[in-house]
Amino acid sequence: MSWLPLSFGAPMVLWGLLALPVIWWLLRLTPPKPQMEIFPPLRILARVLKREETPQQSPWWLTLLRLLMAALIVAALAEPVFNPREKLPAEGAALALVIDNNWASAADWNKRVATAERLINDAGSNGVPVVIAFTAEKPNSEIGPFDAAAALDRLRAAKPRPIPTDRPAVYARVAGVLDTLPGASVAVLADGLAAKGDEAAFNTLLSKNAARVVWASSDLISLTGLTAADNQVDGFALTAIRAPGDPAPAQVTAGAFDDKGRRIADATLTFAPGEATATGTMAVPFELRNDFASIALDGERQAGAVRVLDESSKRRRVGLLSQAEADQAQPLLSPLYYIRRALQPFADLVEPSSADLADAIPQILDQKPAMIIMADIGTIPAQVRQRLVDWVDNGGTLVRFAGSRLAAAGNDDDLLPVRLRTGERSLGGALSWTSPQPVTEFPKAGPFADLAPPAEVTVTRQVLAEPTPDIVERTWAALADGTPLVTGLKKGKGTLVLFHVTPEATWSNLPISGSFVEMLRRIVQLSRNQGAAIANAEAAATSLAPYRMISADGSLVPPTPDARPLVPGPGALPVTFENPPGLYGSETGVFAHNLLDAASTLAPLTRPQITIPVTSIQYAFDESRNLKGALVAAALILMLLDTLAVFWIDGLFTRRPRRAGAVATTAAILIALGALFGHADLARADDAKPGDEAAIEAISKTRIAYVLTGVPGDDSISRAGLEGLTRFLVEKTALEPAAPAGVDITKDELSFYPLIYWPIDPAAPMPSQAAIARIDAYMQQGGTVLFDTRDQFANGIGADSTSPATERLRDILGNLNVPPLEPVPADHVLTKSFFILPEFPGRFSGSPLWVEASLDASNAENRPVRTGDGVSPIMITANDFAGAWAVDENGDPLLPTVPADPMQRIYALRAGVNIMMYMLTGNYKSDQVHVPILLERLGQ
Repeated sequence: MSWLPLSFGAPMVLWGLLALPVIWWLLRLTPPKPQMEIFPPLRILARVLKREETPQQSPWWLTLLRLLMAALIVAALAEPVFNPREKLPAEGAALALVIDNNWASAADWNKRVATAERLINDAGSNGVPVVIAFTAEKPNSEIGPFDAAAALDRLRAAKPRPIPTDRPAVYARVAGVLDTLPGASVAVLADGLAAKGDEAAFNTLLSKNAARVVWASSDLISLTGLTAADNQVDGFALTAIRAPGDPAPAQVTAGAFDDKGRRIADATLTFAPGEATATGTMAVPFELRNDFASIALDGERQAGAVRVLDESSKRRRVGLLSQAEADQAQPLLSPLYYIRRALQPFADLVEPSSADLADAIPQILDQKPAMIIMADIGTIPAQVRQRLVDWVDNGGTLVRFAGSRLAAAGNDDDLLPVRLRTGERSLGGALSWTSPQPVTEFPKAGPFADLAPPAEVTVTRQVLAEPTPDIVERTWAALADGTPLVTGLKKGKGTLVLFHVTPEATWSNLPISGSFVEMLRRIVQLSRNQGAAIANAEAAATSLAPYRMISADGSLVPPTPDARPLVPGPGALPVTFENPPGLYGSETGVFAHNLLDAASTLAPLTRPQITIPVTSIQYAFDESRNLKGALVAAALILMLLDTLAVFWIDGLFTRRPRRAGAVATTAAILIALGALFGHADLARADDAKPGDEAAIEAISKTRIAYVLTGVPGDDSISRAGLEGLTRFLVEKTALEPAAPAGVDITKDELSFYPLIYWPIDPAAPMPSQAAIARIDAYMQQGGTVLFDTRDQFANGIGADSTSPATERLRDILGNLNVPPLEPVPADHVLTKSFFILPEFPGRFSGSPLWVEASLDASNAENRPVRTGDGVSPIMITANDFAGAWAVDENGDPLLPTVPADPMQRIYALRAGVNIMMYMLTGNYKSDQVHVPILLERLGQ
């Protein structure tokens, strides 16, 4: 029953309000208690003529107070709920919940989780099993059916992925499960974006065995994506997209960031009314553009609004040299004319002011170019030759074109990739037996491997290379007769390249072909990376390891355990679960793999036309509030006021009580009211503090506690992790702990637990000073807190970066009395308390376990452990212990270790056993009495 924002769980109880007139009638006709007088005969005689009469009826305001109190009690019993939510159709044979957890769902993921939780809770109240599947997970992920509790655990452990959805495959798996559960309810929690294969996917899911459908969607698709960031002559040209059909204009701001995350440039992109595409230019100097590592749209916390950049996005300075430039009167006959036209769109060209090579080469080198192109340069002047050689050895790329001067200059082993024959070779002349030669297939090991050979190009003259055993390895392009057209050689850190024809259309028509532009572009890309692993020459034959990944919220994070090496190839590479967007390669060079490309669009998802009943809902948090506790509290307050009013009418507050029993009666009533308030629940019954029975239960067995952070995913992992450690303790030791307990450090008693595990999450609220003071008192009184930042691999780009979790831990410890800390020494009790362990890994490995430093400890007489008193009140790690210990209800691990080593999980569990034994036994192994026994056991 619902009246506007108020509903009642038991509306029939409201019929009790009809009894209010009867209560009013009874209260009005029932006189108050008669006044009592002491019996002195003379006093009675004195008042015969002046007799007081008690009123016949109660005062109207007291009657109104009691009627209001009765109405509040009736309303409370009717289970009132403010702002009630609609009961969702989670019934039938099962509830199939299919959730898009791709990049587009990251911005409002918490709302989607809250909506799914309501559906699962409704299914649980109906006793219906739940099939839960996510469209951006591994293809073999388990989808159920589960009970409501297991489904909630999987929902809270899920997170958005920075990849597109795979609805056809996932919907087909769900449909297969529904074949055994006919008449199920299907809830579709989509991201609102259309994708390829949607129609077939929805037909597969909803065409059979679905009795009803719950369709959840957002009010408006407000996503904005960044599809292109091209480094052009005057700046970075940016292209953004949004959902089509929006009649309102919009502006978005893009920011450019360097590899340390610092913002160094901005640009504004404007969407015209109704337009789905916006463009803008980030006009900054060429030198500053080379520092761009990523570009992101402000206010868009999702992977589609971020583009990472690699060396191919950076413009390089290219120097041009030609001895014949000043002699040419016609521009088309200039040796550098076609080179300029080919390189100008993606390179910054510099030319010397002098035609003298002795002056021109130093002028070019002073501008620190990435590449130098020489058009028919013969002999290099001796005074500048060594400087040019050093520039190549230090990483420069020297590209030379043949001509009559180079053919006559002879060989130069330091500045040519191959040795040349003297003179030129002419093809197709009147006195020649040969004909002009076409270009054959490009070698697979060269930088032109992904280019198609130009069928229209023929060569009539060339400079021949001396045949050597390695001539094939140095050939990047060849003619049909096998003679080299382009040769290249790695020299030091740089590269030497030679075109065996001239750069003008005299020896061949290559300079006027489209292939000439692409060949020069590949060489410029190679020069940018100076032969690193991502150069196109090597990309076709190798794979690139994940380096930095784009998370679903758009931030750069370390690679996940599921990420696999990327094999670059021609065309756009798909973004998949194993190849998420991000940077691939290493510190020496990276390859950018972005989510959206230039052809991407954000088309809205259309609800399929089906004949079965459909319920449409919006993503929203559950804002309903149970008013029963508040109404009961109000009724108790009115009861107290009624009692005080009766005492006032009786004259208790205006004259001295006539008997001591009145005081006792008043005290008894106040104590009873206090007991009622102490047990009254003003919000929800689940929030009641534990009483004596809870305290006795908490101390009857050893329990490990974990801090309730308020982040559902963290709390569920902490609970599952400590349950896994408890199982391992029962299997391997004589200790049988009870189930782990979650504690609220602001109000729960902490002294019941020897160890409290605290996962640090920057998303959790910062604890209050009072809560930190309670933790400090707990540590001072003998308890130990294990802080886990879980950020061993969470540093950003740059060696100096600090994770948010570490920053939050510093803020917490800044308010605690923390003793001096040290990594666990090799002879510490923790390394031998049960298992012998040299290190303490968790889900991650590599971070030390910090404990209180044993400043006065010694290890005399070769004892098995150092001497020391007490147990460390604090431990700190970044290895994610709970993630390694966490198991599901079947005992299977929930999360993979990093790296994926089965023994690492065993060592993590052993580390947990050693920590518990250390907490329960202290430094007993440092006692001299146990030394002979321990040495004897070690000898065995």
